[in-house]
Amino acid sequence: QVQLVESGGGLVQAGGSLRLSCATSRASFSDNTMGWYRQAPGKQRELVARISTGGGTNYADSVKGRFTISRDNAKRMVYLQMNSLKPEDTAVYYCKDETFGSWGQGTQVTVSS
Repeated sequence: QVQLVESGGGLVQAGGSLRLSCATSRASFSDNTMGWYRQAPGKQRELVARISTGGGTNYADSVKGRFTISRDNAKRMVYLQMNSLKPEDTAVYYCKDETFGSWGQGTQVTVSS
């Protein structure tokens, strides 16, 4: 059973930064597209950022210029650097292996105003 484990969430003031990490046990990690999603209370889960096997990225319009997704294939890690956080970024953030459709358990991010 392949596991995705997120970490790095927490409580931060508006304007602050957090870095989320996602570790995977999948040996073929370098061949997989990876994504970060989020789900706020009462809302649908939405794509935040995605990174391809070649390092190409795409972002939700709401986070462009503030968030950066990256990956370290040697460590089997994917990261989400979140800067200039806003209260509307408050959500549970999930890591997803886009190639196999696997999800992590999520990590809570709360941004206070």
